[in-house]
Amino acid sequence: MAADQHATDELGELMMDRSYVVPWGTRGAVLADAEAAALVDLVHDDVPLSLGNRRDCFERAFAALVGSKHAISVTSGTVALELAIQMLDLEPGDEVIATPQTYQATVQPLLDYDVRVRFCDIDPATLNIDPSALEALITPRTRALLLVHYGGCPAEMDAIMALARRHDFLVLEDCAHALGADYRGRTPGALADIATFSFQNAKNITTLGEGGMITCSRGDWAERLDRLRSNETDAEIAPTYPSDVVEPIVLPWMKYSASVYTDAVRRVRHAGTNATLSEAAAAVGLTQLGRLGAVSEARRAIAGRLDEVVNRYPFMSPQSAPPHSAHAYHLYTCFADRQELRDQLVLALDRRGVEIQLRYFPQHLLPEWRHRGHAYGECPVAERMWFEQHLNLPCNPRLKQSQVAYLVDALDESLAELNGSPSLPLRVSSTVTCEK
Repeated sequence: MAADQHATDELGELMMDRSYVVPWGTRGAVLADAEAAALVDLVHDDVPLSLGNRRDCFERAFAALVGSKHAISVTSGTVALELAIQMLDLEPGDEVIATPQTYQATVQPLLDYDVRVRFCDIDPATLNIDPSALEALITPRTRALLLVHYGGCPAEMDAIMALARRHDFLVLEDCAHALGADYRGRTPGALADIATFSFQNAKNITTLGEGGMITCSRGDWAERLDRLRSNETDAEIAPTYPSDVVEPIVLPWMKYSASVYTDAVRRVRHAGTNATLSEAAAAVGLTQLGRLGAVSEARRAIAGRLDEVVNRYPFMSPQSAPPHSAHAYHLYTCFADRQELRDQLVLALDRRGVEIQLRYFPQHLLPEWRHRGHAYGECPVAERMWFEQHLNLPCNPRLKQSQVAYLVDALDESLAELNGSPSLPLRVSSTVTCEK
């Protein structure tokens, strides 16, 4: 027990503020002169800073990139998920299947619904939903599936969509990691019924730190989403003229014209909100789309060098996309055979000044989902991978070439050390000075 506590205490030291030769990165996107110029142009342009043409241009360009009919921008990826889930029209008693291997925002909106959430276990090689585990969870009450392309590795969408069509449920793909990925020649964001993207600070492109997008091909959903993000009510409208209302004088510039008198609401689905993406954010986002190809190649180049090292050691394996897909490498993920090796590798890299992350904690074990009846043992593969085997290495396009070289060497040295002495003591060394 004392040894276990000592290891826990030393692992806790990793949470202390320190400098790293290879940091995880305060930003995941590359911002440079082109983005600054776009903002300067906006400042000197006599146009509104909200609801302007830059947002329209960004949405059209994004829809074209993804291959979707509609792209609706909003203020964050979380808001995108909240509004997209509203399109599923969930009713009390419905069932929703979801991945446990994701950030909490993917499934958190479901806490507001009186639905049963069934977490589906994952493929240990990709950390995406396992189609073979999915089928066993489908019931006549299954209404929707929420999945993520973990780290930028596309999920097996053909098998998943075949099940969805056979059993008549909708699929929402969370593409927060997947911008720049490819699945059988198609782009995540147009592979399911509806999709969401995040442009948060850490993502492959950003709209000044926060922002999101919803893509879909249904015109009725696009109209509803536009109303919701614009402080309008998402409702079923029944055109009728109330006989007990005296018709007012309606002037052309009145915001609501005569519609407030001639329309009636059959049912209010959801209240709207103000989720308008600013013109500044849209201007930067539009410029970032032009940078996506180069950023994606930079991430893949780093991942390729890390793969070369990982593949040399039989007790390690990388997360890699199947041959028919291209990985976006928002996250670089690899796996150790057992927990002792994973934990020792984390510490060995930390001693060498490489910052490590573990993303993400299994969602079904968060307190709010345990409160809803979920428990350890529900998704054994996801639990084993997070608690025992997986870790994420820096894969940031903003790293200098010298930092990438240092990262590769540090990984190789750490794995060679573990290969020779698999029972190394857990030990944290002093802070490493960051490269200038």
